[in-house]
Amino acid sequence: MNNELILVDLDDKEIGKGEKMWVHETGKLHRAFSVFVVDGHRMLLQRRNLHKYHSGGLWANACCSHPRDGETLLEAVKRRMQEEIGVCAACEELFHFVYRSEYKNGLIEFEYDHVLLCRYAGAITPAEEEIAEIRWVDIAELKQDVVKNPQQYASWFLIALPRVLEITGN
Repeated sequence: MNNELILVDLDDKEIGKGEKMWVHETGKLHRAFSVFVVDGHRMLLQRRNLHKYHSGGLWANACCSHPRDGETLLEAVKRRMQEEIGVCAACEELFHFVYRSEYKNGLIEFEYDHVLLCRYAGAITPAEEEIAEIRWVDIAELKQDVVKNPQQYASWFLIALPRVLEITGN
């Protein structure tokens, strides 16, 4: 498996590559993506596996990862959607943002995050090494829970969720 991430500048232009753990230890800006899966007024959430290198046990969007060298964003999204949740469905890019989060274990996420939307209502097959649990959540209930319990959600999810909801009219 290719563990090199694509380093980028603030215009998402590739400026190099770096091994995944080194990138997260040194806090280098790198390309990433987050896929939000919705079915009407429901959103699919995943609780990250407790053994993930950071944010283990936190709730997040259905799929998130990094493109590999030589892979387009949509190729990477298709690959990871299949690997993480067993879904092959069309996604559309909604927006992107840059964020930086430091974690208790010393790792740093500094990502140029492309946010995509997938409208899907079929079967989900979560990868156990990635995901502890999945659930469909009513979006109105999710909005309340995020305000009440933000510590239970991944940092990038809290940043992207309001804009995803605005764009989708939820």
